[in-house]
Amino acid sequence: MAAMHPDIERLTAWVHGYVQGVGFRWWTRARALELGLVGHATNHADGRVLVIAEGARTELERLLELLRSGGTPGNVTLVVEHFDAARGGLSGFVER
Repeated sequence: MAAMHPDIERLTAWVHGYVQGVGFRWWTRARALELGLVGHATNHADGRVLVIAEGARTELERLLELLRSGGTPGNVTLVVEHFDAARGGLSGFVER
């Protein structure tokens, strides 16, 4: 695999709360695209949404702020995040 651009990182965020069936993934996708990020938002059986995004650290931190803002659909009670080196292989931002 080719080396990723050094300024590009990956955000993995587990979003807890009432975040399924309320347009949360659509809203996250819209914000991520506005920020120029690539990745996906995926529902999990335990009620959480997993958000994987790659892009510039400043834009990833802005997405994290938005996820915690209280302005999301539903009700976010906790966001557990991890920053990591970008892995690539992502195109656009999709809901899963």
